[in-house]
Order: sequence, then C-alpha cells, then structure tokens
Amino acid sequence: MAFDMIEAMTLIAREKNIEFDAVVETLEASLLAAAKKKYDYTDNISFKFDRKNHELVMIATKKVVNEIADKNIEITLAEAKEIDTAAEIGDEIDIYIDYEMEFGRNAISSAKQILIQRIRDAEHGRIFSEFIDKVGTLVSGVVQQIDKGNVIVNLGRGEGILPIKEQIPREKFRQGDRIRAYIQDVQMTPRGPQITLSRVSNEFIRALFAMEVPEIYEKVIEIKAIAREPGERAKVAVYSSDERIDPVGACVGIKGVRVQSIVRELNNERIDIVPFTSNPEVFVTRALAPAKVVSIDVLEPEKKMTVIVEDDKLSLAIGRSGQNARLASRLTGWKVNILSETQYNERMKREAELLVPVGQLEGVGVVLRDRLIAADISSVQRLAQSTVETLTRIEGLGEKTANRLLELAKVLSEQLEEEYKQRQAEKQEVAAESTETEKLEESDVFHDDKDYVSETDDVMEVTTPDFNGIEDEDKKS
Repeated sequence: MAFDMIEAMTLIAREKNIEFDAVVETLEASLLAAAKKKYDYTDNISFKFDRKNHELVMIATKKVVNEIADKNIEITLAEAKEIDTAAEIGDEIDIYIDYEMEFGRNAISSAKQILIQRIRDAEHGRIFSEFIDKVGTLVSGVVQQIDKGNVIVNLGRGEGILPIKEQIPREKFRQGDRIRAYIQDVQMTPRGPQITLSRVSNEFIRALFAMEVPEIYEKVIEIKAIAREPGERAKVAVYSSDERIDPVGACVGIKGVRVQSIVRELNNERIDIVPFTSNPEVFVTRALAPAKVVSIDVLEPEKKMTVIVEDDKLSLAIGRSGQNARLASRLTGWKVNILSETQYNERMKREAELLVPVGQLEGVGVVLRDRLIAADISSVQRLAQSTVETLTRIEGLGEKTANRLLELAKVLSEQLEEEYKQRQAEKQEVAAESTETEKLEESDVFHDDKDYVSETDDVMEVTTPDFNGIEDEDKKS
C-alpha cells in the first residue's frame, strides 16, 4: 500500500477519534464489497493488513488439485508451484492479487463511498456511546448556527440541538456565544445521533445548583423539589440532614454570590429558595413567602389547602397572574386556594347558612351517617367535595353507592348555592332601590345659603347671589 494511503488512514483515525484498526477493518470491508461487484464468487477472498510492510493485501485462497473443476476456488499443481515450490496436492494456497490493477474505476469509487459511509457510521456510534452516558448532566458548548429558531450547539465531539420549546423565553443567542444546557435525551437517527438540550427543564436548575454549591454536589444539602416558570420565577426547596448547616444560606452564598450566578445564567429568572419540611402546612406557608399566612384549612384526602392571608397581603400571596400561588402548589404537591381574611369570613358565613347535615341527604341512614362523620364528612357540602376514592375507603361503601352519593350531594349543593345567590341578588336590588330613593329625597332639598330660586312662567332658574354687590352697599353705608 502506498505510504500516502497509510498517512490518510492515520489522519482519518485522528480526526474522527477512531482507532486505526477500526479504519483498517472498515477499508477491508469496503474493498471486499467492491470485490463482490467484480467477481461472481468471493467466499474465498479476503483482505489483510500487513503490519510489517504497512500494506493492505488482497488474498484469494485456492485448493491445489490435479484437474480444475471450479477455477474460482481451485488451482493446478503447476500454477501452485510457481507461487510456492513446496505446494502439494490438497494444500490450500494464498494468491495475492493486485486490487489496484484488478478493480476498475467504478469498483474503486464504490469502495470509497462504502469507506466514507462506514467511517461516518463508526463516528456516529462513538458519539452516541459517549453522550448516551451523559444524559442528565450539564454541558457547555458554543453556538454554531441558528436554524429556524433552533440553536445548534458545538459540544466538541458532537453537536447538540436546543429546540425553541427548550429555550428560556425572550432569550437570544448569536453565533459564537458560549452556552450551558442540560442533556435531556440522545437518540440515534438515520442522520446520526441527535443530542437534545434543554434550558427550561427543572433538572437544569438542579445541575446549576450542584455546580455552584459544593454542599449540593457533595450531597450534604439535597434539593427536594423544584417548581419553575422559565424566564420568570422559580422556587427551590432545599434540605440538610445536618442541623449545623443552613441549606438556604449555603445556596444563597455570601452576599448572594452563588444564587446570583445562577440567576444570570437563567436570564435573570427570579429564584426563591425555600427550606423544606415534611410538615405540609409549614411547607406551604414557607412556599408562599413573603406573604404572611394567618391560618390554613387542610383537606387531607384530596391534598387541598385553603390558605388565609391578611387582606392587604392577598395580591402578594397570589402573585402576578397567580404565579406565586401556582409555583407554591407545584412545589409542595398540594392544591392551594388563597383567600383574604374578609373573603374567608364571608365564605364561612355563607357555608354556615347553607350547611346541611349529611344525615339529611336521601339514602343516608344512621349507620352510613356515622361512618361518614367518622371520616370527617359531616355535611352535604363536604361530601360534594369528596372523591370516589375517598368514599370507597369507608367500610361498607362500594363504588356504585359512592358515585350515587356524590351525584346527590353535588345536585343539592348546587341547588342551595343557586338559592343563596338569588337571595343575595334580591337583597342587593332592595339595597339599590333604597339608595336611589334616598338620593331622590336629597335632591328635593334646597339650601337657601347656597342658591336663590325664582319662578317665572313655570320655569325654574337658579341664580347665584352677587356678593361683590353686597360688599359695595356696605361700604356706601
């Protein structure tokens, strides 16, 4: 084999980060494919790399016979003696073929295409093997190009794609920008491995904290939960089993240097760090900070909470467009309904007026009533808020009965609510009429110290007294 061919193979191996032997095997396979296009029979043809002479040789193995029946696999003794003087009948002899002379232009072109394709496949396989083990980790790369909003990132030995949906809203990139992202998935496709990156995943924040906070990387502090609206706000619950370590303080860092580094990476996304606790009420209270919680009503089976805050803190607790409440609910895993003290008191008053004992519901006997009350379902309204799963946990209550009870309770609750709304509407109408009457009565009263009224030809005129004229008369007198 020519020296420049060996050099080319070495260069390919270096550039593609493939073993030299793998390149040789690929070339052997591509030449064998080309041989199959030239010869009818190739089972006895092989290619071997001579490491001593750095040559790739083509060999046809044939059996020495007296009379040839198949020239593809047999050779006469006389012809064999020309190759190897020690050849005997029945021996197998290797015949070296000059494939550069034997193969035509088409065969060589075919071998070249096969070589390129197999080297590409080998490179794709190497990239896939390398990055499949990195799924779930943080990587850094350079923006190579932007195609229809999708960002192509050069990761060194491979290319990753950051789809539009995995980008932080309002985040802009330019070619050459250095970028960090989370490897979300790696799939082998006909065009090669596709490395999908993400910057909106909750795991991206987790990886950033692990990089910036040594205590998290060393698992001294654990991130228990993450709730996030990318580009806007995120809440992170942290916990440390070591009482000597303040998990929130460690994540914030001195003068906020640690968390600020993460905030800058997230395009100034606001991050709330919340100390985790297994007590759900305390956890929800902390998650709603900085709003101050007055009290909480808990519905354990449905994992619902009604949180009551001070009247002037309601908007703070809910957040802009309900963002704070949504994130707190996702972080804690509880459905959170936030009310002001005034709203809660009005709600309690209404519920007290509408409250119907569960025993008065059709089909609820004494035994079932007692079992429902024991399960903290003492009213029809409370029953209407329950679920089939909750009711079927009660002894002797099957799914069919539970569905029937829920339907009856919901119908009755809706009926009572509608009647209550009608009564409230009637009260408002009466109040409005009373207010209108008072305004009319007030409009009939005239104040002599303000206006003088004269009546001429049935037309009422309002004239304003001339105080300047009065002052002049006083001066004359």
